[in-house]
Amino acid sequence: MIILGIDPGLATIGLGLIERGTAKNDLRLLDCCTIETAKGFSLPARLKELAGDLRGFLREHKPDLAVVEKLYFQTNVKTAMDVAAARGVILLTLAEEGVEILEPTPLELKSAVTGDGRADKKQVSDMLRHILHLPENAFAAERDDTTDAVALAVYGAVSSTKLNTIIIQ
Repeated sequence: MIILGIDPGLATIGLGLIERGTAKNDLRLLDCCTIETAKGFSLPARLKELAGDLRGFLREHKPDLAVVEKLYFQTNVKTAMDVAAARGVILLTLAEEGVEILEPTPLELKSAVTGDGRADKKQVSDMLRHILHLPENAFAAERDDTTDAVALAVYGAVSSTKLNTIIIQ
C-alpha cells in the first residue's frame, strides 16, 4: 500500500511517500520532495501550477491514500487564506484522481507519530528516523515541509481504517 503525506502550502508543498507492507510497522520511505510555486505569479496561476504538478506526481506514483494536514493558524489571515486556497486545490486534485483522503489535525499527527501532541519538530524527525529505520542524518538536509509530509504519511499508515481492514483480510 502506497501512502502520500501532503503538508499544504502555497509557496512550498511538502510531499512524503511511504509504502506499508503487511504489518503496521513494516514501513519504507519511497520519496520526499516539494512542489514550489513561483512567488511572482498570481494566486490563480500558482494554484493551477500546484494542481498540475500534484496531478503528475499522483499519476506517476499512484498512492492508495493521501493524508493532508488540517490547517491551524493563530495569526496572519492573508497567509491562512492563501494556504486554505492551496489546500482546497490539493483536496480537489486528490478527489479527481480517486485517492482516499485522511485529514488529521497537527495534534493528532504529533500524538500518532511521537505519542505527544506537543512534540517539537526535532522529536517528530527523530521518531520518523526510528520508525522508518533511517540513518541519523536522514532529515538533516530536508525542509520542514517534507519532514512534516513524511510524518503525515506515517500517520496514514498507522491510523487508516482502510489499511487496517486490508491487513486483517
